[in-house]
Amino acid sequence: SEMINFFDKVKEKINKKINPENIILIDNSHLHTKHKSFDSNKFHLKIIIKSKKLRSMSKIEAHKEIFSLLKDEMNNKIHALEIEIN
Repeated sequence: SEMINFFDKVKEKINKKINPENIILIDNSHLHTKHKSFDSNKFHLKIIIKSKKLRSMSKIEAHKEIFSLLKDEMNNKIHALEIEIN
């Protein structure tokens, strides 16, 4: 499905640049269907990343890194992005 391909692409980008020990993508879009701004073509994503590299950065820097990595996706496919770093 389109969602699976999209998730794979996101994972691949993060793996390439950050090479985390583990990465989990959670689609929380269904929690937001009632919102006025809801757009079924865009995802509410939660990314859980286990990464020594990101842990060694400040939270803001680590988040910035991920946001810049997914800039195109943020413009096109991602409505909201929640990041958890372990």
